[in-house]
Amino acid sequence: MTTGSDWCRGRSVLLTGGCGYIGSHACVELIDVGCKPVVLDNLSNSSSDSLAGVREITGADVPFEMGDIRDRELVEDVLRRYDCAAVVHFAGMKAVGESVLDPLSYYDNNVNGTAQLLAAMRDVGLKRLVFSSSATVYGEPQALPISEEHPLSATNPYGRTKLVIEGMLRDLHASDEGWKICILRYFNPAGAHESGFLGEAPTGVPNNLVPYVSQVAAGIRERLRIWGGDYPTPDGTGVRDYIHVMDLVKGHAHALARIDDMDCTAINLGVGRGFSVMDVVHAFEKASGRSIPHEIFERRPGDVASCYADPTLAADVLGWKALRSIDDICCDAWRWQDRCDRAEGRSSAAP
Repeated sequence: MTTGSDWCRGRSVLLTGGCGYIGSHACVELIDVGCKPVVLDNLSNSSSDSLAGVREITGADVPFEMGDIRDRELVEDVLRRYDCAAVVHFAGMKAVGESVLDPLSYYDNNVNGTAQLLAAMRDVGLKRLVFSSSATVYGEPQALPISEEHPLSATNPYGRTKLVIEGMLRDLHASDEGWKICILRYFNPAGAHESGFLGEAPTGVPNNLVPYVSQVAAGIRERLRIWGGDYPTPDGTGVRDYIHVMDLVKGHAHALARIDDMDCTAINLGVGRGFSVMDVVHAFEKASGRSIPHEIFERRPGDVASCYADPTLAADVLGWKALRSIDDICCDAWRWQDRCDRAEGRSSAAP
């Protein structure tokens, strides 16, 4: 199975938003397959401290450029200076609720930012791109599992920015077939690097389930709020496809390995089965040895009962599949939480 090492070895690849949760883990994976990642990040919702974790794991210092993808001249300069062979585009605002309150910021940052990035790539003659998209582009699931042929829609401004960008990329490729583009539609990334030196570090209240559960287990938050306990699922709570972040970023290495064979191809990255909120709670209780106090509230508008991927195309086109379990996700997330707690003078007593 191709790992990306043949294509990546010795090449520089720009990671926009590379200090973030997924971007920093991608640095580890790309270094492992012989790539030389370069990070561009404006640190609006991340910290360069994550690159210290990358160094701890890999022994490598990743070049870091502080800046915004909307600064086209800066992006051109970085691409030229490091002789980048491809771009993996993670940079973007991603909180659904925030996008409803401030849609203009989301369109400016995500859509305009991507347009400026693409223009900079065009102007330096670089036409290889892996784009970080989302399963939110499928909207309300009409059939399960969700394949790439599922109709596209969106129920919030964040999802619509992803849809607009995907359309922009298809139009770009139609105008110039020299562009090689892989659109990766993530389902629910979770977990942390198994070393405990790198993980999800949300600012404020976590938007995602696993870091929220982790903070409840650590005693940082009193209890978990579960939105909806009467869905048509085995236990009444919502079901999602949780994919380990290290499996997810391995998918990016596989995408880079095949990038020269791409046109403009959208591919799901998911496990292919769903886990309920209570499944995650029970797995985290097992991983942490602690109970997770929780309370069930009414459903939130826009939430769906179940959403999980058909990952067949990823196996066929990329030679990739997710290997880690929900137990692995929770154990690794708890190990990361314990390290963070110890650094702040708390002790979670992770196994």
